[in-house]
Amino acid sequence: MTSFDPARYLPDDLLARIRERAVVHDRENTFPHDDLDELREAGYLGILVPTELGGAGLSLAEASLLQQRLAGAAPATALAVNMHLVWTGVAKVLSDRGIDDLAFVQSGAAAGEVFAFGISEAGNDLVLFGSDTEARPDGRGGYTFTGTKIFTSLSPVWDHLGVHGLDETSPEGPRMVFAFLDRSDDVVARDDWDTLGMRGTQSRTTELRGAHAPADRVIRRVVPGPQPDPLVFGIFAVFEILLASVYTGIARRAIELAVEAATSRRSKKTGTTYANDPDIRWRVADMALAYDALPPQLASLASDVDTLVDHGARWFTLLSGVKYRAVAMAKEVVDDAILVGGGSAYFSRHELSRLYRDVLAGMFHPSDSESAHSTAATAWLGPVTD
Repeated sequence: MTSFDPARYLPDDLLARIRERAVVHDRENTFPHDDLDELREAGYLGILVPTELGGAGLSLAEASLLQQRLAGAAPATALAVNMHLVWTGVAKVLSDRGIDDLAFVQSGAAAGEVFAFGISEAGNDLVLFGSDTEARPDGRGGYTFTGTKIFTSLSPVWDHLGVHGLDETSPEGPRMVFAFLDRSDDVVARDDWDTLGMRGTQSRTTELRGAHAPADRVIRRVVPGPQPDPLVFGIFAVFEILLASVYTGIARRAIELAVEAATSRRSKKTGTTYANDPDIRWRVADMALAYDALPPQLASLASDVDTLVDHGARWFTLLSGVKYRAVAMAKEVVDDAILVGGGSAYFSRHELSRLYRDVLAGMFHPSDSESAHSTAATAWLGPVTD
């Protein structure tokens, strides 16, 4: 059995070009079109698509490693592409379980089409389990969607937008409706993405003004709230694992930059490099010890998804937990890397300065700290009682 070689899918020269452009897109608040073009040309949009459908046929565990590698070059590019890979990953989760509802996602991604993630809504802490967007049936099996989505990464370039909304007209009771929209005049992206970090994602607010999804693009109608539907599980599992992968990649890059600083900066007091300073050595070691815990966790959980391991109700604790730990670890590692880097890292032109801003976005992605702790507490202590 041959080992997986990430450089086959993300060569060093491609990563070097992406890293060089990252500073420009961060400074100018622009979308990395060149990055996407090169990644598309390299077949990256189809890494999770089966080979028989024109993709690379990689596992979720392998995609996690690639996203860690891409995030080390350009976190915003990795995070933007993440949202496309979520849908191809969900399609894989379903097809691995004998469900071909998202076969059109797989064939589209293999052809270079871009799928975006339109789920988040302002103030909606139910996330997948509820929606403020109205889903109205068209009488022919399709739906129109009216509402506002936030943090819609890939806004300038997506071909298809996966959304959800609430149908309150159903005679059997309210139903959450998941569907895919094509670009139209009824889908309007505001040019409002001017943020502290992750600027290249261009995750703009998206207004759905009666946007229509035909019957063949309506993929699920489910009861609101937590339930074991494979689509809901797939979205949650792939989203959390790939998101954690991006922030783990940021942490790895921060350690690399800290090591470069420690081995090149020289102390006037001792006459030697800071790599010999016991306090700096302790700090770098602490960063490495924190980082080293995450890649094995990601590999294990992703492999469990790939091999259909059944963790039952524990899945949500495991998945929200790994995302929370990855973000918390990455934030601490970048903080320490800034200190090792010294005063030059405080300048906005320094890569560590950009990582410092980019890593802050992690706290806004589901599952947030409160949700992760609540899920873990319920798993171990049971629900809150009166």
